[in-house]
Amino acid sequence: MDQVTGTDNHEAFLRAQAAIPGGVNSPVRAYGSVGGDPRFLASARGAYVTDVAGREYVDLVGSWGPALLGHAHPEVVAAVQEAAARGLSFGAPTVAEVELAEEVRRRVPAAERVRLVSTGTEATMTAIRLARGVTGRPLVIKFAGCYHGHVDSLLAEAGSGVATLSMPGSAGVTEASAAETLVLPYNDLDAVEAAFAAHGARIAAVITEAAPANMGVVPPSGGFNAGLRRITAEHGALLILDEVLTGFRVSEAGYWGFENAGRDVGDVWTPDLFTFGKVVGGGMPVAALGGPAAIMDRLAPTGPVYQAGTLSGNPVAVAAGLTTLRLADDAVYARVAEVASAVSGALGEALDAEGVPHRVQSVGSLFSVFFGEAAARDGVRSFADAQGQDVFRHKPFFHAMLDAGVNLPPSVFEAWFCSAAHDDAAVERILEALPAGARAAAAARP
Repeated sequence: MDQVTGTDNHEAFLRAQAAIPGGVNSPVRAYGSVGGDPRFLASARGAYVTDVAGREYVDLVGSWGPALLGHAHPEVVAAVQEAAARGLSFGAPTVAEVELAEEVRRRVPAAERVRLVSTGTEATMTAIRLARGVTGRPLVIKFAGCYHGHVDSLLAEAGSGVATLSMPGSAGVTEASAAETLVLPYNDLDAVEAAFAAHGARIAAVITEAAPANMGVVPPSGGFNAGLRRITAEHGALLILDEVLTGFRVSEAGYWGFENAGRDVGDVWTPDLFTFGKVVGGGMPVAALGGPAAIMDRLAPTGPVYQAGTLSGNPVAVAAGLTTLRLADDAVYARVAEVASAVSGALGEALDAEGVPHRVQSVGSLFSVFFGEAAARDGVRSFADAQGQDVFRHKPFFHAMLDAGVNLPPSVFEAWFCSAAHDDAAVERILEALPAGARAAAAARP
């Protein structure tokens, strides 16, 4: 089997569908909302990916976020190779695990203790279990459009692939599990206050994306996260800040550091628990949760809340994450921000030139586009707003960009991801493709 080039994407998809449900191992990859054959990637380096047919694309997916440095950074690859040569998995503690936890704590001092797991879903699942164990309460509040992995009770009105597939939740989730979750509109503190007034003594935690990027990028309104901190503290509930996407991407200290930068000590808000993924693993399966010692030490073996994983802290994966974080310095964040500003600005200009109503929204270097008059006029502040956009414009826009050699997220409900490896030549290729994408979006009809 040719793992590099020479295979047709269509043939690869047919073969995959015969062996894998839907032909993919994560639903959005199937191109369900944009149509056509998904690109089966054979290799990636820097700002580019190459499919099995040998075609190269400038990449704005970035493995859905981890590729902050770009794909296959030489120093990260070397660290992984060295770690693999020492052993693929031990099922025992390693010093590298400690070093990665210490690096997370250095960047986010509020994470006094850090537990490594393998996926963002595991991190949020563990955070929810820990919150219930600490408080002795059953209910959790989440927000419509926020995605926290495929945890049963958190799939209600989730964004990401669930939004793409127009699924309200998932078959296989019991009524009992769904009943343990209160789903509220995002950016609505009055709804949160009302929920606590009605159920406060039974609410264990509020979980929120630090800055949602799974219904498109929807920044929290001024004071929203701080308001959640205030309300949860007043009622003895925990605040869980999901930084799986934003953590160590929008700044060295994630969105928490980004929003609190420059504030007086008295104005800094801090959650009880953080969850991290994506960048923390540098492209390998590593995720984490962190928080104050008093809460985190309730996890086994020091406490009664059980969590375990044979591959948690896998030495090869930890090598990728630790090297990535150590390389992600001020210059890296500055370059990613510069690229994101150039691309998002040019995106808006191209759509304006073709008369396509839209709104480009951003949080740090994360951004996405929403199509439609309402989005252009009022912006997008909630999942209902995101769902009300002109979704039909994304399919032709996506394929026009793909035909021009630019790989975008195959869903209108996802963020675009830039990297420090996007040099001027890569950015220019994106800018050259945007007019054709804008024309396709303008010509689209419902």
